[in-house]
Amino acid sequence: MTDQLTTDPLGNDAPPPAPSGRRLPRALTPFRHSAYRRLGSALVLTSFGSGVWIVALVWEVIRIGGGPAQLSIVSTASAVGVLLPALLGGVVADRIPQKLILMAVAGVEIVGMALVAALSWADLTQVWHLAAVSFVTGMAMAFYYPAYSAWLPALVPESDLMAVNGFEGMVRPTVGQALGPGAAGLVVGAASSSAALSIAAGANLLGLLVLTLVPLTAVRRELAEPGPGGAAHAVATALADMREGFVYMVRTPWLLATLLFASVMILVMMGPLEVLVPFLIKDELGGGPGDHALVMAMFGIGGAVGSMVMASLRMPRRYLTWMNLLWGVGCLPFLVVGFATEVWQVAAAAFVMGALFSAPMVIWGTLLQRRVPPALLGRVASLDFFVSISLMPVSMALSGPVSEWLGLGTTFAIAALVPVVAAVVAVVWAKLPADELAHPLAD
Repeated sequence: MTDQLTTDPLGNDAPPPAPSGRRLPRALTPFRHSAYRRLGSALVLTSFGSGVWIVALVWEVIRIGGGPAQLSIVSTASAVGVLLPALLGGVVADRIPQKLILMAVAGVEIVGMALVAALSWADLTQVWHLAAVSFVTGMAMAFYYPAYSAWLPALVPESDLMAVNGFEGMVRPTVGQALGPGAAGLVVGAASSSAALSIAAGANLLGLLVLTLVPLTAVRRELAEPGPGGAAHAVATALADMREGFVYMVRTPWLLATLLFASVMILVMMGPLEVLVPFLIKDELGGGPGDHALVMAMFGIGGAVGSMVMASLRMPRRYLTWMNLLWGVGCLPFLVVGFATEVWQVAAAAFVMGALFSAPMVIWGTLLQRRVPPALLGRVASLDFFVSISLMPVSMALSGPVSEWLGLGTTFAIAALVPVVAAVVAVVWAKLPADELAHPLAD
């Protein structure tokens, strides 16, 4: 069977039909397609490299004598880099073949990682080097998610999108947040941060090489001929594209309601999860770094389990209602966290939260890829990405002062209960039950 993509009756790129033969488990069906086997392999390699990079970067800061303030500078540079071009990433994803975008992103990351590794081996690293590379690679990553999301429907049939998104939801916590950081810790302990940085660059290089083997697909959008005006025309066109994506979001109730709900959820829960849980473990439960690592590992394992379970199921008939309510209910374990007396209770709550947070993400990714017009998918994905990252720093900044004012227990209770109320409001306000029945997504 060839890797060339066929064309559907509307002239859009479509994946080749799945080969006949023994029926695979539902979660593995995308791997019938050689194009996705290669893309999935590249995803595993780059996720591993990114996981190694995150930990190696921390220890490189420590190696050169840096402390929390210096690490904060590097982390903030990365966050700002991701945020600035987030909306532009969708415009590019709807205009340029997504494979080329992903290859460019991988190239920028490899160059940045290799540069830091070389500086580390030569003992020339300075904090500003790490901040500058983090800023540039962060900007590159802003183009990754919209392009990746917009590319998948051109590589696999609609019936396999749930499984594809489930596989991605499994890879990121297990490989990117567990295996990669774990390997980095071993390498740093046995050798040096320089060696770990080199491994991160090497893994991403292998991922890029595998990515080159995935077939190139055309942009699923008719583009107008470029007009006169040069750079000014390009800027005007980009702004018009952004406006088109924003107008689609505002005029699409299920999309607007879900993004508004997600904004509220992220605002009230990310700060407690990322900032307050470590202090709860340390000050209230008498734990240490190992206990915190256990809690975060359980969150990641729960996410992997939730993703794979959802990927193994059919799209729910009430997909919009289930998706939003699962996210809302998934925050309820914060009640256990806020009043826990043992670390294992926090770890168990983290596992449940990870599962209930990641499972609806599989529905969400599939929903975007099946209901958003192909010509707008990149821009809508970038709006989703922007919502996901823009309020995280705000939540983290507010969580400390709020916990000092109201107390840890009350703050965790707010994080548990507000998303549930917001989810119900989103379902009722946007009339999601009627919408999902009018637009079924049967496999």
